[in-house]
Amino acid sequence: MLVGGTLTSGQARRSAPALTAAGWVVGAACTALILGTPYLRFGYHNPELHVVLDSVDACIALLLAYLLVGRLRRTRRLQDLLLVTGLVLLALVGLGAALAVRGLPVGTGQTLAVWVSVTLRTAAALVVVAAALAPAARLTRREAARGAQVAALLVLALVAALWTVRGVLPVAVTASAPTSAQHLVIEGHPVFLAAQALSAVALLFASLHFTRQARVRGGDEVLRWVGPGCALLGFARVNYLLFPSLYSGWFYTGDVLRTAGYVCLLVGATREIGGYWAARADVAVAEDRRRLARELHDGVVQELSWIRSEARTLSLDAGSARPAQSILDASDRALDEARAAVDALGRNPDEPLGYALHRSARDVAERHGARVVVELDDSVRADQHQRHALARIVREAVGNALRHGGAGCVRVTLEATPAGGRLVVEDDGRGFDVHATAYDDGYGLTSMRERAQELPGACVVTSAPGRGTSIEVTW
Repeated sequence: MLVGGTLTSGQARRSAPALTAAGWVVGAACTALILGTPYLRFGYHNPELHVVLDSVDACIALLLAYLLVGRLRRTRRLQDLLLVTGLVLLALVGLGAALAVRGLPVGTGQTLAVWVSVTLRTAAALVVVAAALAPAARLTRREAARGAQVAALLVLALVAALWTVRGVLPVAVTASAPTSAQHLVIEGHPVFLAAQALSAVALLFASLHFTRQARVRGGDEVLRWVGPGCALLGFARVNYLLFPSLYSGWFYTGDVLRTAGYVCLLVGATREIGGYWAARADVAVAEDRRRLARELHDGVVQELSWIRSEARTLSLDAGSARPAQSILDASDRALDEARAAVDALGRNPDEPLGYALHRSARDVAERHGARVVVELDDSVRADQHQRHALARIVREAVGNALRHGGAGCVRVTLEATPAGGRLVVEDDGRGFDVHATAYDDGYGLTSMRERAQELPGACVVTSAPGRGTSIEVTW
């Protein structure tokens, strides 16, 4: 079931491994396809498309990093800080490398750009795997700010070091035109190839750990989609190891897998945004419910209590006993209705059915100083509308038994049935004639029957003078 446009936590836990498994299958299938299909042309020379993909991927990484910064301010988790750092590195490298490799003159400048790019991409992959392995630690504001500063200084130090030795940097990779899957271009400086392999292993490892954490947390949409995203990015690095088109104008399967990985990150970002606004809406609704409950309690309930106390003084006059009793009865019913409304507004929408019924019966019994016995089957399930209707039926039935039936004990039973559930409210009071129209109109039997029909279900009232009353609701 969808809640507010997002999956429930249980569905999210179950879907996280499936999403990551799909990412692994797609990445492995693409890699196996180019390795096992002999004369397949798997590369196309298209520098413009390469620039577009680099820019789009970098923008997606920046978007998710921006969202995680907001979450970092709330949670101050070490994992969020590391994820932000890794995503910012990937975004800056994507934008900078796309322009630098094509803007610098052939020779030293272009070689430097390639080494800066591969160094920072490898650092980003290592930071991402560190985020996957990070303990559930909370940082202070000062620690979070200090961590961001240290990361920025390390990046500047790496770039400065490479700039210092730019004159002696070897050529990292020579971009050759692909011929077929039988002639893969696994060429380049050993350090370059090792960096690609290390990045691939780190990202694939991180995908597994993020998926495991997504199963534990349930509703974390970012982790649920970062898992398959890292898997696709890891297989993209494997493809770049086979043919390093990342540093050439060739469009290759590695680019497709890389963009697919960023699309997963984009889905996670959009679902995080949706979850944020859904949470804001829930908070607004909860605040309105609390405000209305407070207004009812401080206004209507207080006024009805005053009317009830004044009606008691009228009963001292023998000539006004009957009207005073009518006022007392009416004010009692109005008080119960107002308190039921306050209770409904302040109730958690996800409150278990058994707890809601137990609380409703207990509240009414405590006000009358009576004894109530509650036997509940926690396996009975009901949606929010059904919980509200059943709680109101219990309040009405228990209140009638104590106010009008003079019951000494009321028993509330909830049990599961093959069709759904069964609720029974029994008392040892005076009982009444169920065919008496005055009782039916004055003591809420019609209301209880209507609420039962809306479940949908049925309400059966069994009673006789001197034999107590039983109200049975099935749905």
